[in-house]
Amino acid sequence: MIFHVVFGRAWLARIATLLVVFLFAVEATAAAPQPGRSEQIAGLDVAVWLPDAATPGPWPVIVFSHGFHGCNRQSTFLTAALAQAGYAVFAPNHRDAACRDLRGWFRRPEAAFGSPVRWTPDTYADRADDIRHLLDALEHDRSQTLDLRHVALVGHSLGGYTALGAAGAWSGWKDPRVKAVVALSPYAVPFGVHATLGGLAGVPVMYQGGTRDFGITPFIAAAGGIYDQSPAPKVFVEFEGAGHFAWTDLNETYQPSIIAYSRAFLDQALKGIAMAPPLMQRGGDVTDFRSAP
Repeated sequence: MIFHVVFGRAWLARIATLLVVFLFAVEATAAAPQPGRSEQIAGLDVAVWLPDAATPGPWPVIVFSHGFHGCNRQSTFLTAALAQAGYAVFAPNHRDAACRDLRGWFRRPEAAFGSPVRWTPDTYADRADDIRHLLDALEHDRSQTLDLRHVALVGHSLGGYTALGAAGAWSGWKDPRVKAVVALSPYAVPFGVHATLGGLAGVPVMYQGGTRDFGITPFIAAAGGIYDQSPAPKVFVEFEGAGHFAWTDLNETYQPSIIAYSRAFLDQALKGIAMAPPLMQRGGDVTDFRSAP
């Protein structure tokens, strides 16, 4: 019932509007610092951030999935920070990437964001293929330097949809190598509509949202919504005043907090380091914090 009430047409239209606006905003990320080095891996254009050579390995692996018509360098503040924290970070450009492709900005999504019931495991399945092929290649070529027993997916917007799907929200996408997910303002409504979030069982998930992320966060936070439907262990953190682009290089305001919460969650999920108590409560720029072990 929640998805008939909360996920009404007006809210879903806002999703579409926010994601379309993203087409015209992401080009500003070209000037972002620490862009990562470019590599061709498994036929993909991949941006790579690695820990300092002095950091003992093998390093846990993070795959970052960009938003709709975003690109692999849209959130370098986070990908670079995670590498500094001891993670090997790989960010592929998916087929819909359009950061520097003007024509790409006008390509329509495979299914309307305002009609989540029409989304199926076939919708953006190429993104799941990208992640699987990337991990296969890393296992084959770099198993000596990477800890592929500890792999996490981090995704923003449509990248959050991708990460959740590959962690089991679409059963046919599930990759058992994925041990944790950080979903940054994720487009997760299709999983709620189709009641498939139970497929995440055994994979810790952190959802991040904002009070001005009108097209996404209400669907995560609502009673009976995405967070409630997701199996534990799970975390939800909402930042006061954060909008949909707070998780990109376009907005510096929330970057320290986003880094802190993302790193703490990943350290706990992949390294067994408990989150510090100050992070597990409201306060500062956090207006809502929930956790279920």
